[in-house]
Amino acid sequence: MTEFSFACTGVRADRYAAGPTLVFRLRVTAAGNARVHALALRCQIRVEPARRAYESAEADGLADLFGERSRWGSTLQPVQFAQVSLMVPSFTGETEADLVVPCTYDMDVAATRYLTALTDGEVPLLMLFSGTAFTGVGGFQVEPVPWDREAAFRMPVTAWQEMVEQHFPGCGWIRLPRDTMDALLAYRSRHALPSWEATVAALLEGADPPAHDPLRALTGTTGRTDP
Repeated sequence: MTEFSFACTGVRADRYAAGPTLVFRLRVTAAGNARVHALALRCQIRVEPARRAYESAEADGLADLFGERSRWGSTLQPVQFAQVSLMVPSFTGETEADLVVPCTYDMDVAATRYLTALTDGEVPLLMLFSGTAFTGVGGFQVEPVPWDREAAFRMPVTAWQEMVEQHFPGCGWIRLPRDTMDALLAYRSRHALPSWEATVAALLEGADPPAHDPLRALTGTTGRTDP
């Protein structure tokens, strides 16, 4: 059976993708200079948070994921980042290919919250490979790519930051349930607020909505301060 090994040699943000996308450069090696007609890969990418140190500000941002720093010995567990497929075309011995990874800026996703909390340095990633290889000379045979194939990679935090800035320049993003979004839209319209930023600012500042306002039930506050 052909022995395969994998290495990640770099990463970049895809400037021309419709949504946030990272492109990892993979080096694939088939032992013995073997002939490979095609390679159908599955790749699972995990963040390994225990493999780096954290500044105080980063630790504060990670508290909702891992708790207080004193508990990190047991809570700093791997975080799922992505699971993607890749078809590598024919090669002999060794080749390189781009692994395209669509990303999300949804702050309900653990990996997004983790990456957003980082200010500098590198993100310790572990790539786990499996799949099917079509090999042989003068014909082909089908071989599995074993589940134990993996590659470690330390992604610069700047790659994530650059990708986010391309698609959400100077902005954040949150996902809301439909009923909450409808109530928020009604609040904005009723108070003739010019933007979503102004709408959220009014709520944060404790604006006093009418008694029938649906956001009263959602926020649980009237915004009043009694003397």
